[in-house]
Amino acid sequence: MKYITAEEALSSIKSGNRVFLHGSAATPQHLINKLAERAHELRDVELVSISTFGEMACADPRYSEAFFINSLFVSANVREAVNSGRGDYVPIFLSEIPRLFRSGIMPLDVAIVHVSPPDRHGFCSLGVSVDIAREAVKSARHVIAQVNPQMPRTHGDALIHTKRFDALVQVDEPLPEVDYSQKITAVEEKIGAYVAELVEDQATLQLGIGGIPDAVLRCLTNHKGLGIHTEMFSNGVLPLIESGVITNEHKKKHRGRVATGFIVGNRRLYDFVDDNPLITMLSSDYVNDVTVIKTNPKMTAINSAIEIDLTGQVVSDSIGTYQYSGIGGQMDFIRGAALSKGGKPIIALPSVTHKGISRITPFLNQGAGVVTTRAHVHYVVTEYGVAYLYGKNLRQRAQALINIAHPDHRERLEQEAIARFRHL
Repeated sequence: MKYITAEEALSSIKSGNRVFLHGSAATPQHLINKLAERAHELRDVELVSISTFGEMACADPRYSEAFFINSLFVSANVREAVNSGRGDYVPIFLSEIPRLFRSGIMPLDVAIVHVSPPDRHGFCSLGVSVDIAREAVKSARHVIAQVNPQMPRTHGDALIHTKRFDALVQVDEPLPEVDYSQKITAVEEKIGAYVAELVEDQATLQLGIGGIPDAVLRCLTNHKGLGIHTEMFSNGVLPLIESGVITNEHKKKHRGRVATGFIVGNRRLYDFVDDNPLITMLSSDYVNDVTVIKTNPKMTAINSAIEIDLTGQVVSDSIGTYQYSGIGGQMDFIRGAALSKGGKPIIALPSVTHKGISRITPFLNQGAGVVTTRAHVHYVVTEYGVAYLYGKNLRQRAQALINIAHPDHRERLEQEAIARFRHL
């Protein structure tokens, strides 16, 4: 196949089309920016994606008649559009998104993806983001590929032959980079230490991106025989692989390898995963499948939250009615870890917001969405300790959560709990 210009490739997109955009560190910025330049000639193009990085030019208010952001996981660059009426949000487990495309519930007219250059056999790689992108490529009527030599060539489900692409556009630009390890706060360090105490030797880990996951990883340097089966991972995993703490030898699935759906980090991480058979990139309907997750012994899932009420209901994707992120894979892994032999599902969050508002609340904010139900919650961790809720009644849960709330808010929480439950 020959390379063509972005303008030629994007000319296939018509008004009324539903277009998939590759996400995370694989966000195809060049093609998205060029698509925005066509706004004057397009109407009602629906853009579907999970989290995307960098500027999202198509979300500009000036282009509201041309593009509608229908997000499967709300990221910072589309948050304003989703909450202002120029877009919307689809609540769904990450494990089930490929089925949306495959079943025709959400048929795709066009998929725009970001890949590595083809090898001598004609195979490109989806690189740092396989997750839902592989099914999008398989399901879409028309596929446009942004081909970039700076995209790592990864293994597993990542490989796609060029014959599946209808258009190839050549670029040479760096991937977006993030590094939370330089910004870990004292609160996150305390939370990381408490969570690390729950992690056993030979456990298999799922963790996300941010200060708390990186803080946990920093505290695991004396552990032995850890494994990784996770929807995503970032820079903090690399030192533990290099030091031999993460060996993946005790996993049941993909023993000896890191199993993941997407990767977000810095250039050093991207270089490490490039053509590295240690890393197995997998579609989210497999890596996030509860029946697969629970197979790994001592599966330890570490997830964050925005707020949690005194009965254990966990809000992770919204602040009241304001849509902040998405359901993602939290429930997939919380449930998978709970069903794993020796598994531990963990919710970790600071006790208060940056404004000092308690994240442990008597009642959830009006309009907030529950991502993880109180029946699924086992461990809750703040900088003040660990609350174990599994098997506890409502009063016992309230007391356990009050014990790890910020001291400034405990008296009020106790009063609210007594008013609700009559006594503690």
